[in-house]
Amino acid sequence: MAETNQVGHPWRIFALVAVGVFMSTLDSSIVNIALPAIMKDLESSFASVEWVIMIYLLTVSSLLLSFGRLSDLVGRRNVYFSGFLLFAGGSFLCGFSPSIEWLIGFRALQGCGAAMLMACSPAIIVDVFPEANRGRALGAIGAVVAIGLTTGPALGGILIHYISWRAIFYLNVPIGIIAALLALRMFQGAALDFWRRQPFDWRGAILLAVTLGMLLLAASNIHGWGLFALPRVGCALLAIGGGGLFVFLELRTPRPLFDFSLFRLRLFIFPISGAVLLFISLFAIVFLMPFYLVDYGGFTENLAGFMMITPFIFLFFLAPVAGSLYDRIGSRFLCTTGMAVLSLALLLFTTLPEQPAVFAVIWRLVLAGVGTALFTSPNTSAAMNAVPLAQRGVASGMVATARNLGMVFGVAMAGAIFHGVFQTLSDGAALGQYNPRLAPAFRAAFDWAMTAGAMTAAIGMVLAYLRGPDGKGTRAGGGSRANARH
Repeated sequence: MAETNQVGHPWRIFALVAVGVFMSTLDSSIVNIALPAIMKDLESSFASVEWVIMIYLLTVSSLLLSFGRLSDLVGRRNVYFSGFLLFAGGSFLCGFSPSIEWLIGFRALQGCGAAMLMACSPAIIVDVFPEANRGRALGAIGAVVAIGLTTGPALGGILIHYISWRAIFYLNVPIGIIAALLALRMFQGAALDFWRRQPFDWRGAILLAVTLGMLLLAASNIHGWGLFALPRVGCALLAIGGGGLFVFLELRTPRPLFDFSLFRLRLFIFPISGAVLLFISLFAIVFLMPFYLVDYGGFTENLAGFMMITPFIFLFFLAPVAGSLYDRIGSRFLCTTGMAVLSLALLLFTTLPEQPAVFAVIWRLVLAGVGTALFTSPNTSAAMNAVPLAQRGVASGMVATARNLGMVFGVAMAGAIFHGVFQTLSDGAALGQYNPRLAPAFRAAFDWAMTAGAMTAAIGMVLAYLRGPDGKGTRAGGGSRANARH
């Protein structure tokens, strides 16, 4: 029996999936470069503007698994179409935000739409492509990610410089509406447009969202609330209690939101864990570099945006290559090497010269892009190929959840370390009042955050090696299913 229910034109389906991936990654990178401008225009603090990123990632991370499971029941077409509309509407409202509080609220709405898009994307690709071509297709998705991340900083810098930071949100509106209409027309056929008469585990979905939300709140407010502050301790306890209750109920639910048997798949759980660590490390760079370039380095937002595209240019060219290599040699060597290169790049950021120079920053960003490209496509391919067809929606949600959890923890870790060191060495000065006198404190805080990212990537390198072989080379494009288990 065929593993997938093929549609007529998989590369046409790929093109529309690529639009959703492009929008979500563009929005992430374009907002990062706008943070200094948003902080000044809305007269907000560093801790508040951090939530423009954090609430988006928190919302997405909390809902991905639920939307992935929902797409297994009501079809990828319905979830993807709704995601485009919600993302476009949320973007429109973000552009009208009169204060940082309104912007954070509308970013949460935008995150709901993004979660629908992200939860379905890997599952759609695996559903419509034969196994021998999945590495290539997922590698091409990696290239689309790179295009979005590459375009974001450069385009964001231009829009901020010539128009306003609000224009970066309006950009999503026409694209989202057109893509939603195309999804209705193109996502037809049993592979994507189906309806399974099974109950959806709403109890598990709500409990999981609350658990992840409390966990991320506790992690992201170390420097805002304090390590042992009552609100943070309360969130941590709710996360622990909610997580325990979620596991208890899911193991006793006939149609659970998440099948814990997936954790017995070696080539699923190791890639999922590795993805979290990679994005923690990567987002230490993505979050702090705009502040380094604009505040410490004195570069314009326009120039900083063009500099930030460097790693994603290499991701664009190398991700498809890494995906094709996965189809031949598997994921172990590629992912281990990618993590090692990313760890080296983060360490080298701590050796930047005292006087910031464009080339010194760029070649380090190149290394970060190479490491990320070598890891992402093979890692996603390994995880998705290890999962049976009926569980690909929830597995797709897990892959996306791991990525977004890594992003949230990366921002939280970098923000906590940077904020703590900077305030200690600057006698409590705020980053929004930065001046050259605070340069030593800024640099020390930046170096500590980069070192933490390097150590995280080093742990990921070990984890990537421990996944073991995935049986590539025995047949094109697919490892043995038995080889994917303990």
